[in-house]
Amino acid sequence: MGRAFLRPEDLGELVAQEFGTDRRLEVLDRLTGGTKKGVYRLRLDDRTTVILYVWAAGENYWPPSACVPDDPFTDASGAELFVAAHAALSAARVRTPRLLMLDRDRRHFDADLALVEDVGDTRLESLIETDRSLACTTLSALGDSLRGMHTLSGPAYGRVAAVAQGAAPQTRCTEDIVVDRALTHLDAAASRDARIAEAQDRVAGHVHDLRSTVSARQTYGLVHGELGPDHVLVTPAGEPVVIDIEGLAHFDIEWDHAWLQLRFGEDYRALNPVELDPHRLELFRFAQVLSLIEGPLRIADSDYPDRQWMLDLAERNIAEALASV
Repeated sequence: MGRAFLRPEDLGELVAQEFGTDRRLEVLDRLTGGTKKGVYRLRLDDRTTVILYVWAAGENYWPPSACVPDDPFTDASGAELFVAAHAALSAARVRTPRLLMLDRDRRHFDADLALVEDVGDTRLESLIETDRSLACTTLSALGDSLRGMHTLSGPAYGRVAAVAQGAAPQTRCTEDIVVDRALTHLDAAASRDARIAEAQDRVAGHVHDLRSTVSARQTYGLVHGELGPDHVLVTPAGEPVVIDIEGLAHFDIEWDHAWLQLRFGEDYRALNPVELDPHRLELFRFAQVLSLIEGPLRIADSDYPDRQWMLDLAERNIAEALASV
């Protein structure tokens, strides 16, 4: 059976309650690209548009997997994480879509919901290709936001809500969490790809070699967790608006920068990054290569509609991992 997504008739009560009975929903568009939550654009008859986030089991394409219990980025999805991340980013003066309504009581249907500001469809990813002048403005502003986040010291590592409540576990150093995460992804990838299985011991050895170069450190910035140019919307004035924020955590800032280098490529330097530990950065970078093998191979086993894109992503990172050993 196919997945059942929201239909316009499902939202009549929500629209009436939030916008008044004299306005009606004309168009409901389910936006593509999301894998953990549903993202919909509501177009009302007065030309108002808003975005609806839906955290429902039917919107999540990810099959379950083994995970590291104290990894703050595992299963980073849900309304609770979104609200905590939104508050933390707002306090740090990082632009995100304004939160208009939150429903965790499931008043309208069986899912947590949030209505947020619609800032448009322009992503930094496409702007880099089509309008270099505006992209440079946005990259500079995004760099300012990231430096603010990465120099905002937290008292501990973990998801922002857990740290704020004093509930984040502090039993291990972050680099060992990353090693365990990498080896867990390696095990799962080896079960799906014969080339990784054949090289598994060498890849694991490389992970341990990278870990051996990392010195102890206990300073934690505010990190997005998986920030690429596809997670940044751009206003007409070139203002960056960060989305997909549920993975926000206090953690080693090299975690963000490993993603940034991977996803921004030559444009990374335009972000004017803060000073980093190169050994920690390389360990984290390789761990993320392994995650970009395991994750795409796992979701390709589901009914995710763009399966080939995921397989191509896994293939690029398999080549990267094997080249390293």
